Amino acid sequence: MMPRATIVALLGTVGILAAAALAPWLKFVLTVALAKGLAVMGILLLLRAGQVSFGHALYLSIGAYTVAFLRPAVPDLLVLLPLAAAVALGVGLVIGLFVARYRDIFFGMLNLAFSMVFHSLLEKLYAITKGTDGIRVFRPTVAGFALERLPYEWAVLGLALLLALGLGWLAARFLVSPLGQALVAIKTRETRLEFAGVSARRVLLVAYAASAALGGLAGALLACTTLHVTPHLAYWTQSGELVFIAILGGGGSILGPYLGSVVYELVRVYAAAALPDAWQMVLGAVLLGIILFASRGLWGLYEDLVMRGWRRA
Repeated sequence: MMPRATIVALLGTVGILAAAALAPWLKFVLTVALAKGLAVMGILLLLRAGQVSFGHALYLSIGAYTVAFLRPAVPDLLVLLPLAAAVALGVGLVIGLFVARYRDIFFGMLNLAFSMVFHSLLEKLYAITKGTDGIRVFRPTVAGFALERLPYEWAVLGLALLLALGLGWLAARFLVSPLGQALVAIKTRETRLEFAGVSARRVLLVAYAASAALGGLAGALLACTTLHVTPHLAYWTQSGELVFIAILGGGGSILGPYLGSVVYELVRVYAAAALPDAWQMVLGAVLLGIILFASRGLWGLYEDLVMRGWRRA
């Protein structure tokens, strides 16, 4: 029998494709949501260890700027994405060697510090980054084909869906593996983990590097979707947005980040259209409601409703 999460993932995929077909403007919004879902899935790996990164937009911007810098020499989307993930992975390994030594607020604030330093460099090094003007990204080819705007949008959305499904499956397998279970031990009984001969620092470093690669991949997808990259991607508000989505979606399943990201983007779009001067208040009210009435996020709320329905049946 097919697992419930797999059924939900497939139904969600069909729903996204149907929504994009019925409302073409949603292709852009849903692609951005799926890209951010990848980055939030990386944050979920760290949350399993009880650690929160307040600076994960660093890897979002690294992936995006990797695409912006390499696009003139590497024209194909299918090559740019893994290169961006590899660059983010390398940076994540270097920074992770330092931050994996710390826990709790020190872990979160050190990540924020690295992100803000990188944001400042992006703004100040105008000759390289074009400062706050940003860098225009010319539309990449897809598997060697130069596509027009509409086919290109469908191709990027389809690729984002495939990455969400494939990497989501890999992340789920990782979390139930011995290494993934060691992450939970860092949160609950790190000292016992060390006594068992397992280095908590190395386990956290692996998770941190994986989350950095997911963030870089997400940033590359964003760059290939918006076709414009600015230093704002590294700003602290972007990191806060990722944490917001992680809380909104819930950490009970790999599907939580994607559910939270899609809901977040849709609420933001419709709130900005209805209340252009107060859309942040709407988002804040949604988050407050989740914290008060569904502390395990939207996925936890879904599980509660499903289990209640099964008991009644």
